[in-house]
Amino acid sequence: MKTIFTILSALILTTSLYSQNGKLIAKKAVVFHDSIQQKFKENASFSEFHSTTDLFKITYLSDGLKINGYMAQPKESGVYPVIIFNRGGNRDFGSINDIRANFLLRKMASWGYVVAASNYRGGGGSEGMEEFGGADVNDVHNLIPLLANEKMADTSRMGIYGYSRGGLMTYRTISESCKFKAAIIGAGVTNSIRGIDKRPEMEQYVYSQLIPDYKNNKEKGLKDRSPIFWTDRLCKTTPIMLLHGSSDWRVSPEDALDMADSLYKYKHPFRFHFYEGADHGLSEYRSEVWQDVQEFFDYYVRDLEPLPNMEPHGR
Repeated sequence: MKTIFTILSALILTTSLYSQNGKLIAKKAVVFHDSIQQKFKENASFSEFHSTTDLFKITYLSDGLKINGYMAQPKESGVYPVIIFNRGGNRDFGSINDIRANFLLRKMASWGYVVAASNYRGGGGSEGMEEFGGADVNDVHNLIPLLANEKMADTSRMGIYGYSRGGLMTYRTISESCKFKAAIIGAGVTNSIRGIDKRPEMEQYVYSQLIPDYKNNKEKGLKDRSPIFWTDRLCKTTPIMLLHGSSDWRVSPEDALDMADSLYKYKHPFRFHFYEGADHGLSEYRSEVWQDVQEFFDYYVRDLEPLPNMEPHGR
C-alpha cells in the first residue's frame, strides 16, 4: 500500500508540475543606464526600434524548472503575430543577455511582432541541465502557452527562427508541432555525426557532456540531433527558409546543402539563401539577411499567404 501511495504521489506531483508549463513567473522591463541609452540614440538604425518597442526579461516554468528568457513587443497597443527565436551555443556560451536581446529581439519586434526567446535549461541562469536538443526543446514548446496569455500576442500566427544550435532546436520543434506558419534556420546544425568529424572538439566538450548516456547511446543521441535523418517528420505545413554562408567553419555549409536536397525529396516547401563567402554569422550580408528574414515572416506569418504548389507544373 505504501508503494502504491508513493507512486500515486509522484504521479500527482509530476502532473502538477507539467500542468504549469509556460506559466509566467516574472516579467521585468529591461532598463539601460542613461549613458548606454545615449549611445543607442546616436545610432540611427538602433534609435528607431528603441523608440517603438519595449524589452522585458522573463522567467517561466518548463517541466518544473525556472527558465529565463526575453520578450520584446511594439509599444503601440494592438494584437501582433509572434516570432520565437532560438539562440545558438550551449550552456552560457551564446546565451542571450540584455544587450543582445536589445538589438536582436527589438529589431524583429519593430516589424510588428511579439518576439520571445528562451535561454534554455542550464544556461543564462536557467535551472536544470541542458541536453543540446533533447528535453530542453520543451523550453521552446513551453513559450507557446506563455505567449497565449499575452494580450498583444496572436499565437494563431507564429513563426520560429533558430540560429546555429538554435536551428537544431527549431527543427526539433517543428518535428513535434504544426503550430508554426513558417520557420527560418540560420547556419543550422543538421548532421551532428559529420559535425564531430569536422570539429572533434564538439564531441569532447559538448556532445559527450550534454547528451544523456552518451557513452552507451552515442549513435542514437547524435541521430536525434541530426535533422537530416528525420526530414520526413518536419511539419509539412511549415515552410522553411534556409540561410547559410559558404565560408562557415562552425557549421559545415554541407549541412544546409544536404538539407535542401532532403527537403526537395519530400516536397517540403522551402527557400534557400546561400551567401557566397559569408561566415557563420553571415556578417558580410547582415542587412540583406534581415530583409530576407522579415519578408519571409511577413509573407507566411503576418499575412498568412498560402503554401506553394510543390508538384511539377506550369508551361
